[in-house]
Amino acid sequence: MNERPFLIDAAHVISDEAALKSLYEPTHTLAVQKCQDRLGPHAQEFIRRSPFVCIGTQSRDGRADVSPRGDPVGFVKILDERRLAIPDRPGNNRLDSLVNILSNPSVGLLFIVPGFEDTLRVNGRATLVKDPALLESMAVRERAPAVAIVVAVDEVFMHCAKAFRRGGIWEPETWASRETRPSPGAILLGHTGIEGMTADEVEAGLEAGYQHDLAHDRPPTVACDG
Repeated sequence: MNERPFLIDAAHVISDEAALKSLYEPTHTLAVQKCQDRLGPHAQEFIRRSPFVCIGTQSRDGRADVSPRGDPVGFVKILDERRLAIPDRPGNNRLDSLVNILSNPSVGLLFIVPGFEDTLRVNGRATLVKDPALLESMAVRERAPAVAIVVAVDEVFMHCAKAFRRGGIWEPETWASRETRPSPGAILLGHTGIEGMTADEVEAGLEAGYQHDLAHDRPPTVACDG
């Protein structure tokens, strides 16, 4: 591993839109026209099939964050053609995304359906809502979320399959073996420098946390990153 810091030559920095666009072919008409301002039938169907969405947020000072959210298929509730709601399930209680939304409501969503190479992108403005009826409608195992992230849609469009095809995301033969990398417990110890615990103990604590948050049957001992 190269320990020397990477330095960027200022002569190779792209600093304006014209310079950027000169490196690419003009945008195809379809790529421009596919962007809609509401959730049409195809977008709604995709969301109802999706068990996984990534939420991009920014803090007041512009620090970016992306958080993955997963739940049973169709967990994101379509309220109408311009609004959707994402339940906030138990996690590590860092609340990074939620705190960011309070100061900067602009969010970007990326919906994924296993086996589908195309994805759905939604950009909009988020509000944190604790309406009891809404939260109860998104309950899982009789446990309602503490908060719902309600997103007012500004833009929605399907994203093409090129990224997933290039990455071979759904091709099992390209998947790395878990045995070729450290365990999550070992990684967490390496990142935090926590003393007095072994990687196996951290791993057991993580698993207990998963079981608590997913099955709600026992308290967690180590918070996960979700």
